[in-house]
Amino acid sequence: MSETIQLGKLSIMVTRKNIKHVHLSVYPPDGRVTLVAPLLTRLDVARAYAISRLGWIRQQQAKLKSQARETPRKFIERESHYLWGRRRLLGVAYRDAKPSVSLDHKRITLTVRPGAGAQRRAEVMHDWHKSLLHEAVPPLIHKWERKLKVKVTGYFLQRMKTKWGSCNHRAGHIRLNTELVKKPKDLLEYVVVHELAHLLEPTHSERFAAILDKHWPTWREARTELNDLPLSAEAW
Repeated sequence: MSETIQLGKLSIMVTRKNIKHVHLSVYPPDGRVTLVAPLLTRLDVARAYAISRLGWIRQQQAKLKSQARETPRKFIERESHYLWGRRRLLGVAYRDAKPSVSLDHKRITLTVRPGAGAQRRAEVMHDWHKSLLHEAVPPLIHKWERKLKVKVTGYFLQRMKTKWGSCNHRAGHIRLNTELVKKPKDLLEYVVVHELAHLLEPTHSERFAAILDKHWPTWREARTELNDLPLSAEAW
C-alpha cells in the first residue's frame, strides 16, 4: 500500500519495503518522485526526509526538464536517426514491394510502398528496431544468466514511458524499452544486467547495489549516461 506526501505542488508517492535506508528517486521524463522507506517508517518522518531533500529533488527535475529531447521524426529523406549511439542519415525509397529497412555504412534506407504515410513509415522503422534488438538481446541474456546464475523464462520488447526496463521476478520475465536500440550497445547490456539482477533481488536495496557493484562496477556511470542521452520526442 502506498501513500502520498504533498509538498506544495509536489506529490511524492511513499511505499514501505523491507529495506534499511530511505531511497528517493526522480524519474524521467516528467520528474515524478517516489520515496521508498523501511517498513516501520512513520509518514511524518518520511515527510521530514523529503523536505530535507527538496533542493536535490528540484535540481534533478530541472535537469530532466532541460535534457535534450529529439525533435519529432518524420521519417523523410536525409533526416537524422540514431542507431546504437551513432547518428545516421535516413534515405527513403518508394517501391511496390514488401517494406524493409537496410543499413549501409552511415546510411539507413527505408523502403516502403508508394503513398505510405508517416505513421506507416514509423511502424516499419519500429519493427526493424525490434528485429535488431531481438538479435542483440538473447546473447546478452545467455551471457548474464551464467554469470549471475539466474534463469530468464522470457523477454519482451515494448515502448516504455518512464523506464528502460522492468523485471517480473516471480515469472522470470524481463521487459526492455525499444528506445534502447538508439543507445550505445554497452548501455543495452547494462540494462539487461540490471533487470537480471532483479531476479536475485527484486528491490533497489543495498543488496541489489552490491550485486551491480560486483558484476558491473561502473553501473552508476552507465545509469547517468543513459539518462543524459536525448529522450525520444514521443509524448510520454
